[in-house]
Amino acid sequence: MVDIGRFPKTLNRRALRYGDEWWAEFAPKESWGPADTLIKRRNRTLLRRHQESHVNHPQISREPKMNILIVDDSSAMRMMVVRTLRQAGIDKKCVEQAEDGAIALELIRKKVPDLVLADWNMPNMTGIELLEALRAEDIDVTFGFITTESSTEMRKRATDAGAQFLISKPFTLEAFEKVLATVVK
Repeated sequence: MVDIGRFPKTLNRRALRYGDEWWAEFAPKESWGPADTLIKRRNRTLLRRHQESHVNHPQISREPKMNILIVDDSSAMRMMVVRTLRQAGIDKKCVEQAEDGAIALELIRKKVPDLVLADWNMPNMTGIELLEALRAEDIDVTFGFITTESSTEMRKRATDAGAQFLISKPFTLEAFEKVLATVVK
């Protein structure tokens, strides 16, 4: 019989990584006893919970895939938004990025995304100018702002221009989930 006391962390890690095959590394099947069976059952439960927690987010379905464009002049902020979207259940492969509104406008003209998340203040073309240009060209896209600008007049201007939502920085996963649950169909 295998000395279970030596392997608890290793067993759990290997159970999550390899599923059922981990057991053969430590002991041949003939030596499995009642304690081994209990640990194997526990590790199967851990594996199942791990797999279930990574299949689909409960609020946001991954089917069909949603194309999202993130527009922000800060690459660090774009990466934070991508990470938060991934935590909210959006696949990283479905996300494109642009450094300012002018680049974003060119990308949108080539392929209209399902959702645009833009910062308000950027060089070359601001987020509100991008939204107004999209509406002037009659490009229908779901548009929201992620910005530090959250005054009532800014919110009113964004809403009047056609923005569906405004998320204030610093943002939380819950703020994204709340907004995305209403936007994602």
